[in-house]
Amino acid sequence: MVVDILTLFPEMFAGPFDASIIKRAREKGLVKINLINIRDFSRNKHRTVDDTPYGGGAGMVMAAEPLFEAMDWIRTRQGDPGRVILLCPAGRPFNQEVAAELAREEHLVLICGHYEGIDERVAEHLVTDEISIGDYVLTGGELPAMVVVDAVCRLIPGVLGERASAQEESFSDGLLEYPHYTRPREYRGYRVPEVLLSGHHEKIRLWRRRQSLLRTLASRPDLLARASLTEEDRKILASVLEEIKSLIHLIQ
Repeated sequence: MVVDILTLFPEMFAGPFDASIIKRAREKGLVKINLINIRDFSRNKHRTVDDTPYGGGAGMVMAAEPLFEAMDWIRTRQGDPGRVILLCPAGRPFNQEVAAELAREEHLVLICGHYEGIDERVAEHLVTDEISIGDYVLTGGELPAMVVVDAVCRLIPGVLGERASAQEESFSDGLLEYPHYTRPREYRGYRVPEVLLSGHHEKIRLWRRRQSLLRTLASRPDLLARASLTEEDRKILASVLEEIKSLIHLIQ
């Protein structure tokens, strides 16, 4: 996959993309990340990329011209990208499903906004997708771009050591992931659940599924409404509800 990031601050990406899994993915040639400075496409001597908004108002607006010029430059070298993504508050919420969708593309362009916003002609005529990583305000689109690249790249085949790692983690099936433990068996009086030491694979599978459902029910019940639950999942949840009812009865 090729990811082109249009940004005013390419230096911000040095740390996150030069370490850990993303670094190894780049070294293996599984993903190529190009940091493109929008100022390089400004036509004035001061390399400014913003201007006052028509109609008045506070703040500055990122101009259309440098972004259109940058996209022309990308197309002449690599052809049309699969998606051109603007990171902005108005975009659709970013989640694991969107990450998996983008991971199927061969070429992505991410546009990092700044100031009070971007000239609307960019969104109307260049952008294919608008994405938001949450309902809060950041200083620019660089941090959201890092989040999107990290989430997408780890789903590319070969990036993670084991494909099962991506398939079993949180949100992969609409639920939160089950808890994990490692050695020692006991630490400061806290023990690993006995079922995980049993070697009984079916019991371990059922325990993990139950824990996944319990965690989701407790922390993110909204996810259960959208998850694709199996008949086994429904039976587990039914038994959990019966246990809760019994506890309530005892308390009363």
